[in-house]
Amino acid sequence: NMIAYCGLDCDKCAAHIATVNNDDLLREKTAKLWAEMNNAPITAEMINCDGCRVDGIKTPFCDSMCDIRKCALKKCVETCADCSEIQDCKTVGEILNNSEEAKKNLSEV
Repeated sequence: NMIAYCGLDCDKCAAHIATVNNDDLLREKTAKLWAEMNNAPITAEMINCDGCRVDGIKTPFCDSMCDIRKCALKKCVETCADCSEIQDCKTVGEILNNSEEAKKNLSEV
């Protein structure tokens, strides 16, 4: 369940690692990096996530802003690999075009 809907590995995500290890230093570092990358007000308090496909806390983005997660929940699929529209999907397409690991993960779930 730690492979996200899009195929990314939540176990490798800094927010998840910080949550599992209760690492406030990693939360601060991740918040700063993500705020700069996204030009958004991201704080260390937002860096808590148990994974997008499991019950529990999620970052604000993963919880309510991720279009991929919203789509998968609406379609009731385990991951995007279960969606018949994945080949032409613009929602998950950018991740799959940029991450061989995500493609591989989806092929194995």
